[in-house]
Amino acid sequence: MLILRTPDDRFADLADYPFSPNYTVVQTEDGSDLRIHHLDEGPRQGPLVLCMHGQPVWSYLYRKMIPYLTAAGMRVIAPDLPGYGKSDKPAAREDYSYERQVEWMGKWLEKNNFSNITFFGQDWGGLIGLRLVVNHADRFDRVVIANTGLPYSPDVPAEVVKEVEDFWANSPTPSLVQMQRALSQMAGNQATKFAYWQKFCWETEDMPIGFMMSMTMEQRSNLVTAFKFMLHAAGIHSPMPSSLAKAYDAPFPSARFKMGPRAMPSQVPTLPTSPSLTAQRKAWEFFDTFEKPFLCAFADNDPVTAGAAEQFIRRVPGTKGLPHTTIKRGGHFVQENAPEQVSQVIIDLIRST
Repeated sequence: MLILRTPDDRFADLADYPFSPNYTVVQTEDGSDLRIHHLDEGPRQGPLVLCMHGQPVWSYLYRKMIPYLTAAGMRVIAPDLPGYGKSDKPAAREDYSYERQVEWMGKWLEKNNFSNITFFGQDWGGLIGLRLVVNHADRFDRVVIANTGLPYSPDVPAEVVKEVEDFWANSPTPSLVQMQRALSQMAGNQATKFAYWQKFCWETEDMPIGFMMSMTMEQRSNLVTAFKFMLHAAGIHSPMPSSLAKAYDAPFPSARFKMGPRAMPSQVPTLPTSPSLTAQRKAWEFFDTFEKPFLCAFADNDPVTAGAAEQFIRRVPGTKGLPHTTIKRGGHFVQENAPEQVSQVIIDLIRST
């Protein structure tokens, strides 16, 4: 397996990211060394909070939450998934799958021997982290999730499967604007609308990650937004990048390093043809009997995961009697937009249970 490693100087002088790196080496299926980075902040004996990020971001996403959690006496562990952040980046599309990420992060978890964990996950951090809870149940005491899910779709009609597969194979690559418009209309059409994100990511060889994150997370006037989109459409990869845009671009010196963010959306098991279908069914069977505290803290304005919390609250016994919280104006990336709200949810759950 060809594995790339982002040079350290790409991470020099990032805004609001003063944290020391920690590295763990695990073995891939072919015996290659895969180095996984994580942050370890706060008192060593404090309650351990494992914070997992999604796609296409990295542990930089948690820089605003870490001070709130550590000030409350928590020890925060925030890894970078393989393919992201300071972690190594397998270079081929076939290197990435849902099951491999679960396996790699499971090896990382065991090698660090973390236990008595309160898990927090959002986006792919939830998809992968919830599977870690299934596979390493004795290590976890509590679960908090935000804007994520545990997709299991065995009953998608054949005509929808055909429509999505035809779109993947034959439609032109969506533009950034077309993709964003589709994601804003996810309700009722999840597989077909999410396919725009999957196709955009895979077929955009040099994904404008920093630009996308900046436009999603940062407030600006409509005029400035329109001007930046115009410059991007004219061929400027990241027009007038902010410090946030630079930070989210930092892990990727070139398009060669972006295979993880490009490949992973296609691994979301939105169709019954997914190779993860059986593993997802078994995961739901596990959570149908999971009685440890399980809290949902979803944003009120994330179209991608709207309504997903209800399935967990309905099915997971550990959700009963807990104060499931709606994060006000958190957007998809609640860690950026509402870090104090989300941190307080985690702190209150640990202190009350």
